[in-house]
Amino acid sequence: MNSGRTEGFSDGVFAVAITLLVLNLHAPEGDLKAGLQHMWPAYLAYVVSFLNIGIMWLNHHAMFRHVVRVDRKLQLLNLVLLMAVVVVPFPTDLVGQQLAHNLHGGDTKTVALVYGLVMIAMALGFTSVWWYVVLRPGVLDERLDKAQLRQANLRFQVGGVGYLIGTALAPWQPLAALILFGLLSLYYAFEHLPQPAVPAE
Repeated sequence: MNSGRTEGFSDGVFAVAITLLVLNLHAPEGDLKAGLQHMWPAYLAYVVSFLNIGIMWLNHHAMFRHVVRVDRKLQLLNLVLLMAVVVVPFPTDLVGQQLAHNLHGGDTKTVALVYGLVMIAMALGFTSVWWYVVLRPGVLDERLDKAQLRQANLRFQVGGVGYLIGTALAPWQPLAALILFGLLSLYYAFEHLPQPAVPAE
C-alpha cells in the first residue's frame, strides 16, 4: 500500500488538532486590557502547542515523502501518534488557565505534569513511527543516505531527553517547563531528514 491515504488522514488529524487549540482562547470579561494581560499564560500555552503540533506535522510530512510502502503495523503506530496529537488541546487549555490564575498552586503543578506527559506521548509516538520506517525492510526509500539517517536518529533521541527533562521540571517550575517545550519544538524545526544519496532515475 502506498502512503497517500495514510498521509491524507494524518494531515486531517493534525489540522483538526491545531484548529482546536484556538477554540480554547476566549475574550476576557470586564476590562479588556487587564484581562488580556492576565491571560498571557493561555496565549503562551497556545503558541507552544501550536509549534509542537505544526512542526511535528512538517517532520511527519517530510518523513512520509520517503516511505515507499505502508503496512498495517505502520498504520497502527501512526494512529497511536495521532491519538496523542489530537489530545493536546485539552491539557493546553488546562495549563493556560491554571498558570493565569495560580502560577504555583497544586492544580497548576498537576496540569503542567499532565501537559508534559502528553508531550512525551506525542514524542514517543513520532519516534516509534520513525524507528519502524527506518528498521523495517522495504518501508523506507533505500536510496537515503545512511550517515544522515544515523545523525537523524541521534537528534531525535536528544529531543526526546529534552521532553523528559521538561516533564520532570513541570511540577516544580511549570512556566519554565512550558518554555522548554516551546524551545524543543524550535529544535525540531531545524531537523533536516535524510535525502536520497542516489538521485532518482
